Amino acid sequence: MKDDKLYLIHITECIERIEEYIAGGRGVFMGSSLIQDAVLRNLQTMAESTQRISDSLKTLHPDVPWRDISGFRNILVHDYLGLDLEYIWQTIEHELPSLKCQIKTMLEE
Repeated sequence: MKDDKLYLIHITECIERIEEYIAGGRGVFMGSSLIQDAVLRNLQTMAESTQRISDSLKTLHPDVPWRDISGFRNILVHDYLGLDLEYIWQTIEHELPSLKCQIKTMLEE
């Protein structure tokens, strides 16, 4: 569980960095390749960290879309030329807040 805690902290840090990078809103994100690169890198790193969490912890939290996150990571890593920035933005806006809450809950347990 010690390793799980480190990965959970790392996931939280990645989400918080993404939040910082996109604080200017959708227009700033869409208009800046630098911000896009920073966000995509942190999404990739965050998703990679979720894959390293123990199966036992994942089993205790079936409400977290572990498989979806893993699939998203594969898209980020392997289909980088076909990335849809609108899809990335929607994911950040609609999925990251709940994931952040779920991860923080796990850290508090």
